[in-house]
Amino acid sequence: MEFEVVIGLEVHVQLNTKTKMFCSCPTSFAQRQNINTCPTCLALPGALPVVNSEAVKKAMMFGYAINAKINERSVFNRKNYFYPDLPKGYQISQFEIPIVENGYLFIDTQEEKRKIGITRAHLEEDAGKNIHEGAVSKVDLNRAGTPLLEIVSEPDIRSSDEAVAYLKKLHAIVRYLDISDANMQEGSFRCDANVSIRPKGDDRLYTRVEIKNLNSFRFIQKAIDYEVQRHIEAWEEGVYESEVVQETRLFDADRGVTKSMRGKEESADYRYFPDPDLLPVVIPQEFFEEASKIPELPDEKEERFIKEYGIGRYNAALIAGSKEMADFFEKMLSYGIDAKNAVSWLTVELAARLNKSGKDIVDSPVCAERLAKLVQRIEDKTISNKAAKDVLDYLFEHEAEVDEAIEKLGLKQISDAGAIAAIIDEILSANEDKVAEYKNGKEKLFGFFVGQVMKASKGKADPQLVNRLLKERLG
Repeated sequence: MEFEVVIGLEVHVQLNTKTKMFCSCPTSFAQRQNINTCPTCLALPGALPVVNSEAVKKAMMFGYAINAKINERSVFNRKNYFYPDLPKGYQISQFEIPIVENGYLFIDTQEEKRKIGITRAHLEEDAGKNIHEGAVSKVDLNRAGTPLLEIVSEPDIRSSDEAVAYLKKLHAIVRYLDISDANMQEGSFRCDANVSIRPKGDDRLYTRVEIKNLNSFRFIQKAIDYEVQRHIEAWEEGVYESEVVQETRLFDADRGVTKSMRGKEESADYRYFPDPDLLPVVIPQEFFEEASKIPELPDEKEERFIKEYGIGRYNAALIAGSKEMADFFEKMLSYGIDAKNAVSWLTVELAARLNKSGKDIVDSPVCAERLAKLVQRIEDKTISNKAAKDVLDYLFEHEAEVDEAIEKLGLKQISDAGAIAAIIDEILSANEDKVAEYKNGKEKLFGFFVGQVMKASKGKADPQLVNRLLKERLG
């Protein structure tokens, strides 16, 4: 039997406001435990919440970016559950009337662009953090109250590849809007995946499980693939109804498996009701005018790169898919180099070295200006393409300017026609027998002559000039 995978994703994005969702405590990361707290986020009696207007504006910006409806009036609810890192015993969230609903975005698949629906994006507060040290558990409430935007997709995703493509697009949009640093390692962008299967052609939704708190694209893909396989095997073995139950599971990254955490709660279990301490949020008109002024987004940038710079769709999508890489690319182009050369040296040469060293584009030892100058030196024939790779290796390890590195490595290209002609004449004089063979039709020897000239010049001769002058000399 063939199966279809059905995936819906809930993504939690920490908004980069200076203060928390309902109080004035700072949201700064990695400070001493429990220092960023106050009576409100500690849930002390009599403390009242006040809505962070910047969080509202950032949520609205996201709504415009995904072509969604932005509700002029939305409501905050109390979502009741009991964990040690939630001092109030409830979370302030949105339920019936979220701030953003009915949006969508497009992802690229091997066959086509696919439209993925986004049911809603609502504002809420984050919980604190439990720290387990041996037999002792501690609670850090610095994160409690941090503004979250929870983004809930429709169950439109059909594979782990599509899930990762959707999350990468969402991650890029959030970064382009600058509403979050979206740092997955710090938990600023994390995902819960709802996974189920059904026989091909069946449009019913079967039992789903939720995989909780996934914070890397690689782990998300592995967790979904494992869970899909578990469902399929249970179905084929006739134990689907007993083995696959609605529950919350955690992904064990070391073993590559998911494990049961708890039974999955339904909305009734949370006993939602409007928060009596917060009036409904009614958005003033000036907020709409301000939030609608969003920057160029990944899809728009991709199309502009194709039209303006004449680069292929694959490379345009690759570069536009990361705000940092897109900014790096456009900074390179500001130095007047050829766009296709910039693409090659950014996405192939620099990317390979970054990947090998475990660095990201933002941590690149070679800045956009230096990489552009390196490309300039290839274009003005100061160095060869091959020599430029050696220069890039040097720049990756040493703090130096491009021309300084070329000089130090002795890689400046010989572009003087007279000097190259003299080398060619020496080579031809020393190999008269091969010259005769070439002239009698053994044209493959041309490569031999090129190699000898390059060897004699220690690789510094301009290859194009070598080829032209050799052809002239050999008639």
